[in-house]
Amino acid sequence: MDDKKRNSRKVLTGIVKKKSGIKTLSVLVEHVMRHPVIKKVIKVHKKYLVHDDLGTVKVGTEVKIVQVRPISKKKHWRIINDSN
Repeated sequence: MDDKKRNSRKVLTGIVKKKSGIKTLSVLVEHVMRHPVIKKVIKVHKKYLVHDDLGTVKVGTEVKIVQVRPISKKKHWRIINDSN
């Protein structure tokens, strides 16, 4: 199996909306798409629960998250960096 294909993981950028717990954040990821029937441009958003080892990220910060193995029932994402 090709190593590049195997190690490629989803990376998303979003804004921290809520700090729920010591090492858990709620991150809102938004992207723009065109509706398939109406052809109108719409914003689509989704919240992800993200693991934060250091616990230094604050609400309102823009962060990059990467998909990892399951950490808990709903946490499958981890912060890779925060751009202030």
